[in-house]
Amino acid sequence: MYAGQPIRVLIVPGLRDSGEDHWQTWLQRQYAGAARVQQDDWTRPDLQAWSRRIAQTVQRHPASTAWVAVAHSFGCLALAHYLRSLPEGRRGDFGVQSALLVAPADPEKFGVAAELPRNGLGIPATLVGSENDPWMPLERAQSWARDWSARFINQGPAGHINAESGHGPWPLARWLVDQMIRDRQRQRRLQRAHPLELNYAI
Repeated sequence: MYAGQPIRVLIVPGLRDSGEDHWQTWLQRQYAGAARVQQDDWTRPDLQAWSRRIAQTVQRHPASTAWVAVAHSFGCLALAHYLRSLPEGRRGDFGVQSALLVAPADPEKFGVAAELPRNGLGIPATLVGSENDPWMPLERAQSWARDWSARFINQGPAGHINAESGHGPWPLARWLVDQMIRDRQRQRRLQRAHPLELNYAI
């Protein structure tokens, strides 16, 4: 069993925040110690300002905190920009360790494609797209998943995967986040295992 510091969940909403009926709000309540990024202006999609607010949210917690980030819509772009801004070799055991990116907004619509990473995010990621998302065509979502080295999940005709499309309580999001937490805990156990323990396991 893993008995170290718990891995926490970081909620990164999109434009106009995620209201009471949104799956992100539901998901936040599923995890003790989950934190939520709060933007100064939820109606103004400022990539750099939103990225800085992610950094500020993370920095308000102990440097030893490990996070699974869960982003939606423009929040996915802000998270990708934040990850790009981090120095090389920053991963270690702490900071944002993995990411769930749900229905990202199309960077072309906001003129920010050139500011986003194209050679992976530096962490394991899963991107969930929709066949009829008004904010991102499925093929383009698949393309960004490749650019970010993210596993891609086609959610079918699910709209923008928000409250308006019927995504309040969303068990798939909980399952994916649980899987990311377990994967990170497994990595920690391996990193801390004595060589004799690994030999025994083999």
